[in-house]
Formats: sequence, C-alpha cells, structure tokens
Amino acid sequence: MKTLKTLFLTVLCVLGLPAHAQQNLNWGQGAPVVSPEVHADNTVTFRMTAPQAQSVQITGDFLPTQKIETPRGTYDAPGVADLVKDERGVWSFTSGVLQPELYMYNLIVDGVKVTDPLNVYSLRDINNLFNIFLIPGERADLYKVNKVPHGSVSKVWYESPTAGLTRRCTVYTPAGYETSGKSYPVLYLLHGIGGDENAWSELGRAAQILDNLIAQGKAEPMIVVMTNGNISQEACPGETSEGFVVPTMMLPKTMDGNFETAFPDVIRFIEKAYRVKADKAHRAIAGLSMGGFHSLFISINNPDTFDYIGLFSAAVDRQQQGGIQSVYADRDAKIDKLFSKKPKLFWIGIGKTDFLIQSNNDLRAKLDAKHHKYTYLETEGGHIWRNWRIYLSEFVPLLFK
Repeated sequence: MKTLKTLFLTVLCVLGLPAHAQQNLNWGQGAPVVSPEVHADNTVTFRMTAPQAQSVQITGDFLPTQKIETPRGTYDAPGVADLVKDERGVWSFTSGVLQPELYMYNLIVDGVKVTDPLNVYSLRDINNLFNIFLIPGERADLYKVNKVPHGSVSKVWYESPTAGLTRRCTVYTPAGYETSGKSYPVLYLLHGIGGDENAWSELGRAAQILDNLIAQGKAEPMIVVMTNGNISQEACPGETSEGFVVPTMMLPKTMDGNFETAFPDVIRFIEKAYRVKADKAHRAIAGLSMGGFHSLFISINNPDTFDYIGLFSAAVDRQQQGGIQSVYADRDAKIDKLFSKKPKLFWIGIGKTDFLIQSNNDLRAKLDAKHHKYTYLETEGGHIWRNWRIYLSEFVPLLFK
C-alpha cells in the first residue's frame, strides 16, 4: 500500500512539472514571455522576468559600440542599454531597426552578466557564453540553414608527431562527398587566439556559408579543415583528457613557431584520410587574428604549398618570444619568395576600427612597394565575428577557379 501511495505521489509530481514550467513562462493573461522577439520591421524586443532585480541591462554587438581603454590600446566593445520593468516584474527593451546579421548578446542582472533564460540558442567564445539571434535577409541568409544540399561536419582525431599529441580538427565535407568518388580541393581555416577547432563551425557559421555558396554555384565544392591552433591542446576545452579545464586565452606556444612547424602533420593526415587534390593549385589557407598570423607564416615558410592565402584581421607582427624563431626570421624575403611563385590569390580583410589595422596597413605598404598583387577589403567595425563571417563569404568564392 505504501508503494502504491509513493507511486501515486510521484505521478502527481511529474504531471505537475509541465504546469509549473508553463507558469514560469507566462504573465498577464497567459501570454508567454518571449525573448528575443524579432518583429516584422527588424526591431527586436528582449524580456526577462525578474521582479526582485534592481536593474537589468543588455549588451551585444547590435548596440552602438563603446571605447574601452587598456594598456595595449583602445578597443571597441559592445554597447549597453537598460531594460525597463513593468508592474508584473517583466523587464523589456526594444532595439532600433537592425540590419540582417547574426547577433550576439548577454543580459546583465544587478551587475552580473548572464545568458537570456528564455533563449536556448547560445555559443561559447573562449570563456564567454553568448546568446544569439538572426535577422534574415541579404548576406545573413548565408548564415541560415536553408533548403539546399548539406555537407557534413566531423570532429576528427589525428596524430601529430611534431607536437607529440593526438589532436583534433573539425572537417567539413561538401554535399555528396560520401558517394561522389571525386577528389576535392582543401581550405585550411584557422581560428583566433583562445579559440579552438569549434570556433569556425559554430561562431563562424562556416558550414552554412559553404553549403549556401556551393548550392548557389558561387563556390567550388571543397573540403574545409578547421584546426586547433593551440599546439599545446589536444582539442577544445572540456573535450580532452584534461577534463573540464577553464578556457583561457593564455595558452603556451600559440605564436612562437611551434604551430607553424607542426602544421604539415595536419596536411599529411588530411591527404591520406580524404579524397583531396594534393597540389598547390588545390590548397588554400586562411585565418582570423592569430589564425591570420599563422596563415601568413605557414604560407611564406612553405611557398610551394598554397596558391590561395587569406588574412582576416591578421595579427601579422605579434609573435611571442622563445619557441622556434626561425619561422619568423627574414619575413620580407620570404614574402618575396612566396610572390615569386605567383600565388593565385593573396587576400587581406580588416575592419576600419580594428586595433590591428595599422600593422595590416604596414604590411600592405610593403607589398605595394614590391608591386606584389593582393586583394583588399576594408569593412566597418573592429575585431569581431561579424567581420570574419563576411570575409569568409567573400574569400571562398574566389578559390580554386
């Protein structure tokens, strides 16, 4: 009898859970609290039920930027706006009209940055967690999952004898790879400092961009290899034998020549494990920030390896002390040698307010002085994923033509 009573109470509790959850999501006359709510005019309303909070704010890359002064210089940072509380304890804020784009944001409750509890869509960027939402249209439609043939994204482990580790990369194979029997060109796509092999597939929407451009006939079907540029790591935080380590930007051997030296391990693995066209004309390399730095030095130290090089907001002169400094020696002479091999594309993109724009301009001045041909794109904004998605969507259609 006691067992039946316990079972009855358990069933009542389980049945009551949906009603309790639903109650937490409703206010007023049963209308759900929705956040974010994208309106037809491309304004967006954010809401949070927090009757005891003293203040609720929002910060995100859809707000006007603010200048942040640091010992290393002045940086653009996302703006902050106040939410207003109504009589029911629901805080809300409605944005201005937003341009089509994938946006990132956080809420700030009594000074503590949190994710939006009503938005299940979030991404990790190093040690920060952001909510996301998308305003469709124009270029932002490249970032959507559309009704087109889809490629596959795999997390692949490989041996890196140079690093002395088993490491992981993310590999995109285009729609039809599994059954086509064809061989494909390869783009090696590198992330920025503190990032990992998940950065481009998640924050950068690389698979969606490739799927859509290929489906539109604007890009050649290709394999994209997204490496982990932190040569001391097996893979991204939380998915290695180290367990749930705290993600950090301060990792050893990131820009000291070790990653560049070990990079041929990745190429050898890919060219053995996948059907690829293994020659210079069918290899490209590109990266953002630290990944642009790596792309520059990998390509100039291996001038017969890549015909297509892309520098996205590249940290071109930020090498660390120690390590394998021969990688960085004689940079200008190595650049001259690279261009003597007549690469098909040397591409540079950077934002007008990016803190690295001066070093990129210095590099461009040297290229101009030697009459080295390159393609340049300067966009609004600074050192942000919004720009890097643009650069990828502009760079990819130029490859393997």
